Amino acid sequence: MYQSTPTPRIPRLLETKRIYLRPFESTDVNTYFPGLFDAEMRRLTGTQNSFTRTQVERYIENAAQDDSRLMLLIALQENDQIIGDIALMDMHTKNRSAHIRIAIDQAEHQGKGYGSEALLLMLDYGFGICNLHRIELEVYAFNERAIRTYEKLGFLREGVRRDALYYNHQYHDAIQMSMLENEFRELHVSNASNQSVES
Repeated sequence: MYQSTPTPRIPRLLETKRIYLRPFESTDVNTYFPGLFDAEMRRLTGTQNSFTRTQVERYIENAAQDDSRLMLLIALQENDQIIGDIALMDMHTKNRSAHIRIAIDQAEHQGKGYGSEALLLMLDYGFGICNLHRIELEVYAFNERAIRTYEKLGFLREGVRRDALYYNHQYHDAIQMSMLENEFRELHVSNASNQSVES
């Protein structure tokens, strides 16, 4: 009798019931590369350059070898579909700081809370495993939905870089935000502990 070989489980670094975060694999370039040319994604991220497939492959390879960077794909639990990526970058061991960025591909996956879940996973990993004290980000002023999400998660505005981006014949401000480890724990770790005790 024929027995099918079970499909190997995709390695998952972090996960919730709906999504998981995993490292890039060589075959992921096929999925990741076209997203770099999505017009709305390019606008929201302020992407001005174009990239070749070879450049993207080299970027992913370099990221895997870079101890100051953790770049992961965001995938759905239900079908393993990749819906975006998230990264901790410029991790500084002495200052215990890092920069975080996230991108959710395609409108059908946006506004469903996937980005918030991925951010919470990565923030928890950054503060709880990487021993970071400060995680910062930068978001363009026209990206109001992202700003609301970051503020809801507990990021605080620190300042504005005026006219930091030139895109579509206009200059745009960049808003700088950050979160400290104690702020994250008070908002998310303490609440999770209290809920588990109550249940």
